[in-house]
Amino acid sequence: MKALVYEGVEKLAIRDMQRPVPDAGEHLIRVHAVGLCGSDMHAYLGHDERRPAPLILGHEAAGVIEAGPQEGRRVTINPLVTCRDCAYCRAGRENLCQSRQIISMPPREGAFAQFIAMPDSNLVTVPDNVPLATAALAEPLAVSWHAVRLGLEALHPAMERRALVIGGGAIGLAAALSLAAMGVDDVTLVEPNDSRRAYLTEVCGQTCVALAETTAPLVIDAVGYAATRATASQVADPGGVIVHVGLGDNADGLDIRRMTLQEITFIGTYTYSAQDFHDTAQAIFDGRLGALDWAETRALAAGAAAFADLQAGKVAAPKIILDPWA
Repeated sequence: MKALVYEGVEKLAIRDMQRPVPDAGEHLIRVHAVGLCGSDMHAYLGHDERRPAPLILGHEAAGVIEAGPQEGRRVTINPLVTCRDCAYCRAGRENLCQSRQIISMPPREGAFAQFIAMPDSNLVTVPDNVPLATAALAEPLAVSWHAVRLGLEALHPAMERRALVIGGGAIGLAAALSLAAMGVDDVTLVEPNDSRRAYLTEVCGQTCVALAETTAPLVIDAVGYAATRATASQVADPGGVIVHVGLGDNADGLDIRRMTLQEITFIGTYTYSAQDFHDTAQAIFDGRLGALDWAETRALAAGAAAFADLQAGKVAAPKIILDPWA
């Protein structure tokens, strides 16, 4: 099979790789769409020691089961493989399973490839009327759905349901869409990139600003750099909540003194529970997250150029989807 392989810092190449062989309880899936994530970009830049080269990246995927009794079943893939038996898994907090694995990190290769093998429990059936490129958005949308759910649960009931989202990439936009789906109507996205801000406003119908100049009870940092954490800790209202989703760096940034004196809650979030993933997929199928027509599709063979374009700030769309068969 053809795969896009991360071979070193800012180096990707299409290679012929061995087709995966499913283990018991797994299916071989023909990948039809796979999204390019910020964590893939971190690996590409050499900023993620969890993803050493050589490695097939990519974990936002949808496709069709290739063979067996369920051949032809259209599925979107939950890339988080857990033990399903520990205290966290039994409590429905599978993302905290201490033996968790995720495709695109060793020992599991990623989905920037024509085929991938996944356990049946990680698959959600996609209705025939939903494009697989749209279904591939379930993973990044689930990240934000989980973050928004936790943030709203932590927000004091007396506080106004109003939110500021820092970052207009896929996770930030997904957070805004999830907030709307959960009944929060007043949402502002902060995005400094002019072309992306225009895209979010004109194509996605979002309220966007270049700088955070107002405060909010709920602040979602969908970038995760020191500068955005500093912004989040300044613009969160007293008694408010900061939800930290981005993994840009692990440097400083938070104003701990202000957060302590103003009783601002800080929540770190990682991926999603299995229920969050299913709920997100169903919200997609039901149309509750909008048209989801803001992804740009490119061929897998053009994947290296897509990474370079993203790094250079040349991509206005919040998400690039790669097609392994184009």
